[in-house]
Amino acid sequence: MTRARPRTLLAVAAFLFTWSCLAASIKSRGSGGLFLDLADLGVDVTKRQTNNLAGYLGAFFLGADPYVYFYLSNGNDALSFMALNKGQPVIRPTKGTTGVRDPTIISGGGSEAGKKWYIIGTDLHIGRTTWDAAQRTGSRGIFVWESTDLINWTNERLVTVEDATAGMVWAPEAIWDPAKGQYLVHWASKFYPTSDPSHTGNPSNIRMRYAYTSDFKTFSPPQTLIDKNPTNIIDLNYLPLSPNDPNSQSFLRFMKDETRKTVFVEVSNNGLFGTWTRPGGDTAIIQSGVEGPASYLDNVNPSKVHLLLDFYGSDGYRPFETTNPRSNSGWVGSNRNNFPKNLRHGSVLPINGTVYEAIRARWGV
Repeated sequence: MTRARPRTLLAVAAFLFTWSCLAASIKSRGSGGLFLDLADLGVDVTKRQTNNLAGYLGAFFLGADPYVYFYLSNGNDALSFMALNKGQPVIRPTKGTTGVRDPTIISGGGSEAGKKWYIIGTDLHIGRTTWDAAQRTGSRGIFVWESTDLINWTNERLVTVEDATAGMVWAPEAIWDPAKGQYLVHWASKFYPTSDPSHTGNPSNIRMRYAYTSDFKTFSPPQTLIDKNPTNIIDLNYLPLSPNDPNSQSFLRFMKDETRKTVFVEVSNNGLFGTWTRPGGDTAIIQSGVEGPASYLDNVNPSKVHLLLDFYGSDGYRPFETTNPRSNSGWVGSNRNNFPKNLRHGSVLPINGTVYEAIRARWGV
């Protein structure tokens, strides 16, 4: 038997010490199974190493104020947000009804990835109309702004996407479709017969519609995406489960059943136009009395999904979370201690450290 060298003995001692610490950490967490916190090893878990995500940017409207407000997270805390621009709007529309609801930030795809972003939203100022009129003779266009840095938003436009039989275009969102190489833009509309040009009669149910675009200026002819007749469906929100894998075909889609006033999720493992299933069956829901689902992945724990649900009869968005997003059950209310009240239907975008600091410097807190 050869004698161990001093340096070797030190290495062995260090190894045994490390594992004894881990064993103590695991034991202290009880019998719920093996749980290893990377922080126990001194690993910096404040950023996803692959893409340097360091925070979140939220875009919302505030109740009776139909403008775009920005909120920035406190670092990678997905549940702690602070108002930017001293709580004043970052965007005030000048076209259409001069009001925008449901603002959504769209990340550029394809050649625009990391170089271009869009904000799209509903052309609706409810203070200047009624809910009935807004659905019979509402705007048939969507608001669009664009940016190359998430700071300066230009080229405001109001693009008509439906024909004269549509009563409205609500809550538009978009997602890059890697199979098509274009943006899939979707919204909710109801329709009236051509024999009723004034839209005074009974309309169709509300269904989800879609079109493709490469520039948010010209759109393909709209088609029906989801029709659950006689149920009314609004507020569709997609979430790619592997956003950094261009070949991934796994998606979630959240939506509101406007007839029953509930939000639920569906799952596809074979693309945006694959087979969608509703976990738990046709009556399974995440929450009732809510709308405007806005989902986003956690920057630190990619297996966790956050979901904002708008309690429209109360204090607006409340955060929920799960590590099993392929289900309508198991979603739990998150800690709201540092989450602002009265935020309404919008979106949250994970951002890297460079963008985070630039936004903070530009808009302040």
